[in-house]
Amino acid sequence: MRDLINWNLCEKNFIRKVEPDFERVKSIKKIALKRYDKINRTSFNEDEISFLVEDYYEVIKELLVAYLLKNGMRSQNHQCLISYLYKTHPELESEIDLITQMSFFRNRLGYYGEKIPNEFYETKKGEFDKLIEILSNLLNEK
Repeated sequence: MRDLINWNLCEKNFIRKVEPDFERVKSIKKIALKRYDKINRTSFNEDEISFLVEDYYEVIKELLVAYLLKNGMRSQNHQCLISYLYKTHPELESEIDLITQMSFFRNRLGYYGEKIPNEFYETKKGEFDKLIEILSNLLNEK
């Protein structure tokens, strides 16, 4: 598992307990899936692949925010969203590793101006779609 922040550290420093807000969860999910639909309707050229991966990461991050909220928490740290998913679903280790990679690349793009490798998108695109489906289904569970 790639450099995943420890959940205990998250709980201590970055997580706040809140009342689960199922209407807000539904709203966040709806917005995330609209963003996902937009990704699928938009054509990107090779020079824009970095932005495409960044958009996929935003969808995934929003779904993770909703997942935490569904479980009565808010996080001040995106890495803690990923850590919580691992805590609750360790069987999704390979998917969580992919989210961690996406987060790394997105941060390199945003903070250092480094393009996301096109090969990363080409080899992982189907996994992005699968991951969004998994997270959407987790939000549907009671």
